[in-house]
Amino acid sequence: MTDHDVVPPGYKRTEIGVIPEDWEVKRLGDLAFITRGASPRPIDNPIWFDKFSNVGWVRISDVTNSGMNLYNTTQCLSKNGIKHSRPVACDSLIMSICATIGRPIITRIKTCIHDGFVVFEHLLVEKTFLYYKLCQIENDWWKYGQVGSQMNLNTGLINLTKVLIPQSREEQHAIAAALSDVDGLIGALDALIAKKRDMKQAAMQQLLTGRTRLPGCVGEWEEKRLGDLALITRGASPRPIDLPVWFDETSVVGWVRISDVTNSGMNLFETTQRLSTLGIKNSRPVAKNSLIMSICATVGRPIITRIKTCIHDGFVVFEQLCVEQLYLYYVLSHMEKEWLKYGQIGSQLNLNTGLINITTVSFPCSIEEQTAIATVLSDMDAEIAALERRRDKVRDIKQGMMQQLLTGKVRLVSPEEMGEQNNMVQA
Repeated sequence: MTDHDVVPPGYKRTEIGVIPEDWEVKRLGDLAFITRGASPRPIDNPIWFDKFSNVGWVRISDVTNSGMNLYNTTQCLSKNGIKHSRPVACDSLIMSICATIGRPIITRIKTCIHDGFVVFEHLLVEKTFLYYKLCQIENDWWKYGQVGSQMNLNTGLINLTKVLIPQSREEQHAIAAALSDVDGLIGALDALIAKKRDMKQAAMQQLLTGRTRLPGCVGEWEEKRLGDLALITRGASPRPIDLPVWFDETSVVGWVRISDVTNSGMNLFETTQRLSTLGIKNSRPVAKNSLIMSICATVGRPIITRIKTCIHDGFVVFEQLCVEQLYLYYVLSHMEKEWLKYGQIGSQLNLNTGLINITTVSFPCSIEEQTAIATVLSDMDAEIAALERRRDKVRDIKQGMMQQLLTGKVRLVSPEEMGEQNNMVQA
């Protein structure tokens, strides 16, 4: 419904849209007592902290890395630190108002908040419902936040912000319960994905070293340098890199950037930029279905190109392979963190082709065993990807539910049911 629609029975027109008759428009300051946190100064003085304390100190990173509930913090406050901060009770609803603004969370431990947070106390609305209402408007805060060295909100603005709420606590609870159930499913899928990833890492550790052999695999293994297994060539970059003449969005030849690789899994199906004919001449073309690896910034991230591409000098390509490609992909994936020990540090971490060429890896002599190992790991990746797609779909469903339930467009509790409940209470 929009403001121009005919108002249907059971709904009314308000200053912020058409809503159910038994809903109302309220300012956040009418629903809760909103108080800003406090920070001891100077903030990095060790006297404020005590790792053995049972009182956490909530940082922005603690909130951005959590879901609805906060169970731990990276820092804990000393008694002196607590006196100079803002204690909040366990099970309090707080919200970030600095840097990452508008992110709500419910504390499940004793905590203090610094001046980058507010706490909502003495609530006149169901707490979890208000949590989801704050989640719904999180992105809207950026329109009104004050910009200094970083984006921030003030309590005056928060107090005046208007939201829609059902008058009935039963409906507030029903909406919160429905959304909590979906969050529970997302959390369960996240946990399962994490478990499957751990299982894959363990399988890689065993299978890629020969510690565990697959049924029927009894052949010898050997060690060789990567340079003996492939021709390793570095990419090239046209200069100056931001010249428009190098690019053509209608081109079928992609130009691989580090962000393209970090945002993908095993396979690269698209790039954010494409090269013109002139750009291709000044870069390094690689064939479709090539194995490449990043060597700058995010070092050691391998990927298989599934489109025509060029690579800049932050990548190498592995060609003329003497080993099964997918097996080598998993070997490189398994080694990714090890490259950090050997990378050269300039303005950013990078590898050179000489180091990559002399790096030694183990592999089974049999192509059949290489293929079998790669297939097992590929199947595990496919299972993880399927779970991630399912989780993402549930997240999309949740967003749709929030849009419908938190605006009254879809009702979980009818006015008639609420009337019956109220009559039972009065009786």
